[in-house]
Amino acid sequence: MKTSLEVEYWVVDDDGELAPPETLLDVSDQVDPEFVEPMLEIKTTPCESMTELREELRDRIGRVVDAAHDQHKRLVPLATPLSASPADIPYREKDSTDLQRRIVGPTFDDARFCAGTHVHFEQSNVVDQLNALTAIDPAFALVNSAAHYRGERILECARPFLYRRSCYETCPEQGQLWPYVDSVAEWEQRLEDAYNSFRERALERGVDRATFEAEFSPYDAVWNPVRLRTAMPTVEWRSPDTALPSQVLQLAGAVRSIVSQADANGTVVDDSAAIASDAAVDSRGARDPLSLPAFDTVESVTDAAIYDGLDGTGVQRYLRGLGFTPSAYDPLADRMPDSRLTDRQARNLRLRAADRLEADLEHHRVRVT
Repeated sequence: MKTSLEVEYWVVDDDGELAPPETLLDVSDQVDPEFVEPMLEIKTTPCESMTELREELRDRIGRVVDAAHDQHKRLVPLATPLSASPADIPYREKDSTDLQRRIVGPTFDDARFCAGTHVHFEQSNVVDQLNALTAIDPAFALVNSAAHYRGERILECARPFLYRRSCYETCPEQGQLWPYVDSVAEWEQRLEDAYNSFRERALERGVDRATFEAEFSPYDAVWNPVRLRTAMPTVEWRSPDTALPSQVLQLAGAVRSIVSQADANGTVVDDSAAIASDAAVDSRGARDPLSLPAFDTVESVTDAAIYDGLDGTGVQRYLRGLGFTPSAYDPLADRMPDSRLTDRQARNLRLRAADRLEADLEHHRVRVT
């Protein structure tokens, strides 16, 4: 199952101030601008193996980090900039972004504070892939990298809260997790319904129909944690924060293994999967279908993860039931202060996170040589 990654990083100067990437975008065709100025996205190609994916991601990030140093800039692997105002994070001029702001409303501004990781899996048994990734959703807590928003520690996992519960609160079909499906046709019908309701909302807010339809298609008008992409074509998991390369790859490998089992053996909804013992998980056969908790359970555990991370009620047991090892992860957010942050403290924490990213890359280089 070919797998690819997209990781978003904040760009800062040597003082920790948010900065535009400028010529960093010229390092590779696999480096793209994001919809806000002080952020860029680094992509891999679809890779046959995790070994190939690891090497390619680290090489791409390393090249951008080296170029950034030449410009007195750094890359920051944090899900939010910790303390920043909207004025510090200007939008790039783009018609679709302006339209989203009009259609969604003022809460859309919260999306500009969010940096994440997207994992793409080559489409195969699409329904089982979609459903497995839906159940896996709370695993974002394993690489949670920010709990602060505009200086305040708002809750353990700030990014999924801002993106889902704030930004798209008034347009849940555009940004919330969708339930399991029984067929691709059912997914596509949901997609069409979400598109139609989004278009109606646009028309109510004075957006011309032709203008709306020129910018958005059904596949491009949803930003859910799990979605189908026709261009590649892939099944995309958009739940995790941006994080250190080693953390992103560790999570991607674990998710790939679980999705591969679902792809090969199918899935079955069984709420006892949410409370499976470690022994039960270890005893699963290589050809057993992947047991998925009821969707209500997925939603409740996701909420617990958003508010309390891995310490949320039932979160670690739930993830172990799906095959993860929570104790093997060390989320960056756990190293952050609990208190309110000044702008100066936030700048220093961004630089510390940039140091960790570079040390993470260097550790791999040393091991390889």
